[in-house]
Amino acid sequence: MKREDPIERVRNIGISAHIDAGKTTTTERILFFTGITYKMGEVDEGTAVMDWMAQEQERGITITSAATACRWKEHKINIIDTPGHVDFTVEVERSLRVLDGAIVILCGVGGVEAQSETVWRQADRYQVPRIVYVNKMDRVGTDPDKAVRELKERLGATPLVIQVPIGREDGFRGIIDLVEMKATDWGDDLLGTQFEITEISEEYRDEAEAKRSVMLEQLSEIDDNLLEKYLEDGEISAREIKAVVRRGTIDLKFFPVLFGASFKNKGVHPLLDAVVDYLPSPADVPPVSGRHPRTGQVEERAASDEEPFSGLVFKIMNDPHMGTLSFFRVYSGKVKIGSPVYNANQDTEERLTRLLEMHSNKRKDVKEVFAGDIAALASMKNMSTGDTLCARNHPLVLESITFPEPVISFHIEPKSRSDHQKLSEVLAKLTREDPTFHVKLDPMTGQTLVMGMGELHLEILVDRMAREFGVKVNLGNPQVAYKETITQSAQGEGRYEKQIAGKHQFGHCVIEIESSDQDGLVFEDASRPGTLPKDLIAAVGDGVREAMEVGVIAGFPVTKVKASLIDGTYRDEASVPLAYKIAGSLAFKEAARQAAPALLEPAMSLVVISPEGYVGDIISDLNSRRGRIEGLEMQAGSRVVKAVVPLSEMFGYATSLRTLTQGRGVFSMEFFTYERAAAPVMDAIVARIEGKVLA
Repeated sequence: MKREDPIERVRNIGISAHIDAGKTTTTERILFFTGITYKMGEVDEGTAVMDWMAQEQERGITITSAATACRWKEHKINIIDTPGHVDFTVEVERSLRVLDGAIVILCGVGGVEAQSETVWRQADRYQVPRIVYVNKMDRVGTDPDKAVRELKERLGATPLVIQVPIGREDGFRGIIDLVEMKATDWGDDLLGTQFEITEISEEYRDEAEAKRSVMLEQLSEIDDNLLEKYLEDGEISAREIKAVVRRGTIDLKFFPVLFGASFKNKGVHPLLDAVVDYLPSPADVPPVSGRHPRTGQVEERAASDEEPFSGLVFKIMNDPHMGTLSFFRVYSGKVKIGSPVYNANQDTEERLTRLLEMHSNKRKDVKEVFAGDIAALASMKNMSTGDTLCARNHPLVLESITFPEPVISFHIEPKSRSDHQKLSEVLAKLTREDPTFHVKLDPMTGQTLVMGMGELHLEILVDRMAREFGVKVNLGNPQVAYKETITQSAQGEGRYEKQIAGKHQFGHCVIEIESSDQDGLVFEDASRPGTLPKDLIAAVGDGVREAMEVGVIAGFPVTKVKASLIDGTYRDEASVPLAYKIAGSLAFKEAARQAAPALLEPAMSLVVISPEGYVGDIISDLNSRRGRIEGLEMQAGSRVVKAVVPLSEMFGYATSLRTLTQGRGVFSMEFFTYERAAAPVMDAIVARIEGKVLA
């Protein structure tokens, strides 16, 4: 079977932004104007195609990333619409891992907002080329110049403005393309299908000429031929400019900026043109690299159908009709129905029985997928997010996806005793689907703990348990996911000696621990050569790692520790790995108690937007919550308060803010870092936790 679209005409893009900037609305317009849908869905009405979950339609927010495909000017565009709420940042993370380009949407009023910074950093981490779309140009208070300025100041980005908006707020009619030097005017057409491409009016001629000069100066910095023509006032064609803009965008030299009002259906056509003209195809990005699972050697695979097959599973989804769906990106080669596929991470092989092209929650069967495609596998058993799929005779393990640790937890139990077993099965399915959802036993109470990225995250999952799986549960009060660490160096000795089934088992080690900048454990052997065999040294490390799961202050996981094995004793027949694992655990516990252990609490980055008159009360309230005020700004007539506040102090803040501001204040919050809790705070937290356990 021959591929339908040449790889040069494929675009894999994501659409991401701060919550309520217009991601899903823009995607709905793209689907309408490309002919995929015959009617535009609206987020507020719960009719958006990409927001297909009941919870999304009820709340008017995107919760899960949804994939679809459309065509524009003989190009195939695979689109992933991602959530904007910080609780679902995992969806952005795994989508950006497999995409070649992205549209970052900024609100014309809000500019660069809290989650805008988060998604920008995520895209930076994966080196994803982006175009910026300043949306809501029809809103009162819109300020496109501020949005562009904040791209430089807050994101450290280099914007390349390639359009000039025609009008603002109620008067927004269209845009001027600085590449073609033509105006696109939608006038009063509400549907957005009727527009006129005209010469630039005298009213905007000077502004367009000035901004075009700025654009050409930026482009001249990366292209000598264009620089020569620009200095000599030579004629520069639109085709030449587009080629340089494309190259600079792909090389992350700058980020083209466009303007529009998606809700009013203005600006989406040029946005689609920019996706085709400036964002990379799979063939434009560097070859993907991974390691051979047996030799450990690094290998590269180019985006070509002729290369050996390789792909990355980036999302697992439970489908009510088809069971588990595994979304994957094909990086090289091709694969078809009936072919065996090797999972290099799990060392298993399965035969493909069904391949699907997804359109939100709908699907279309396909017989074969090629390099650059995004598709889904049905009825595959042993798949996890981050697994590499390949051919067994050309194995490869691609870099997996890193997910943030959960920061909040609840005790959970089924409302009906008969649902205990079913709840365990449902929790297993949800943890497989969502890598930021963790389940474990509370070491102090023996109850089941569910852990997630925020109250909304867990609220949605509980709602899904009831609707999709028929299991109703009770949730306890929210608990913060504290961690423990050490602040001093200390030594600990562990000795384990026991007679088991007539066999003598012996383990003995001495370790030294100290504070580390790295999360988790850094373990090294600092003993004299020959002190212990390698397998016993590894067993000591395993014991330390296991002991760190339950800290010495209040049983929270320990992090940021460097442990060094400095001595040990070995007896030929009695020394077994299990004994040294236990000895390592005992040594760590003894050392940790002497190393001035401290409690770490998650701190959140908070942004509050409110009218001027309430700012004093807001700051006073945040101070009472142990908040640290980081900044105070003006934004479209409102005040913006930025602060860092402990998560434990933020439960119920939405209600408090409504009371303080008479319902006129809004806020957004995202995880910032773990910070050391002051001694009085630590004592209060420990006392509170111990009181709950005793109760």
